[in-house]
Amino acid sequence: MAESGAFLRMEEQDLAGKRVLVREDLNVPVRDGVVASSARIDAALPTLRHCLDAGAAVIVMSHLGRPKPGPIDPALSLAPVATALTEALGLAVPLVADWEHGALVSPGQLALLENVRFCPGETENDDTLAQRYASLADIFVMDAFATAHRAQASTHGVARFAAVACAGPLLAAELDALDRALTAPARPVVAVVGGSKVSTKLAVLESLADVADTLIVGGGIANTFLLAAGQEVGASLAEPELVEVARRIAGKVNLPLPVDVMTAPSADDSAALLRLAGEVPEGETILDIGPESARRCREVLQGAGTILWNGPLGVFERDHFGEGTRVVAEAVASSSAFSIAGGGDTLAAVEKYGVADGVSYLSTGGGAFLEYVEGKPLPGVEVLKQRRFG
Repeated sequence: MAESGAFLRMEEQDLAGKRVLVREDLNVPVRDGVVASSARIDAALPTLRHCLDAGAAVIVMSHLGRPKPGPIDPALSLAPVATALTEALGLAVPLVADWEHGALVSPGQLALLENVRFCPGETENDDTLAQRYASLADIFVMDAFATAHRAQASTHGVARFAAVACAGPLLAAELDALDRALTAPARPVVAVVGGSKVSTKLAVLESLADVADTLIVGGGIANTFLLAAGQEVGASLAEPELVEVARRIAGKVNLPLPVDVMTAPSADDSAALLRLAGEVPEGETILDIGPESARRCREVLQGAGTILWNGPLGVFERDHFGEGTRVVAEAVASSSAFSIAGGGDTLAAVEKYGVADGVSYLSTGGGAFLEYVEGKPLPGVEVLKQRRFG
């Protein structure tokens, strides 16, 4: 777990009567002016309620999408999020675009700043903008793990200039869970990494090969490892130029390859064909692992002490190519291991197969999750550590 003294935590602060600026990840899907999924809002609510119950004057900021800095684009306004917060908290949550003039809220009230990415200098981590954010608060709370890998004015710069900078419960819980899995894990450690290309997850695979006892690969990533083992993959997505890299990784960790696969003719993926791995004809594409491979994955996962899962094992959005991912999802959930599932596609699979309650920790971090597993420092976390000891 992250050392309790590595950074200040929000729960340790006296918030009564204080102006508290909270950076959350409220980058939610919006359709026809209405929030389509409130998962990220729901995750932030305990933090916000804690601040309100403590008697703080609360200001929340977040980004939404990738607007250009400048005039407000109504399609990327946080107005629907303000409405959703109003309903969830049971108090009026004003959306404030012109936030530099005077006090925004009183103790026990909460306001939401307009999308920070409309502000010139946000993505450039401009010092002047960061200082203006810091002037709004007595205490800055960084609670958005999903944006912690970006050095921006609302995630990193503001923490440099705020009177007090601390980690919110969501951020701290994420770091605690990841550190538990990576720093002193219960063994054996089993990592499951799926996805389309080795190149996009090369650093993660390299890092996990040093941490894990067993590394299970799926999706297009597995095809490159099959190629490295001298097996035919037909017309499947693979990266022949990374075969030597795959061999090097496979030489560092127990890496069981699929023994059977589900394929489809390249011109027609309406049905799944069962093939032995290495016997995939030229005109067919691997789109899932086969039932025997899935059974072996289940066996390994059920004996694990710690599980890290990022990426599906096939094209799970289509049911006839989702069995490998379903079996793995259910095995992770039924295992007694401490388990973390992270990444957008992974969380979609967890939701599809209804296994969320069986996973110890669901990481919404996406890019931040991968970078932390790679061992990269996250600017939004490092600045909190520097402020703690600086």
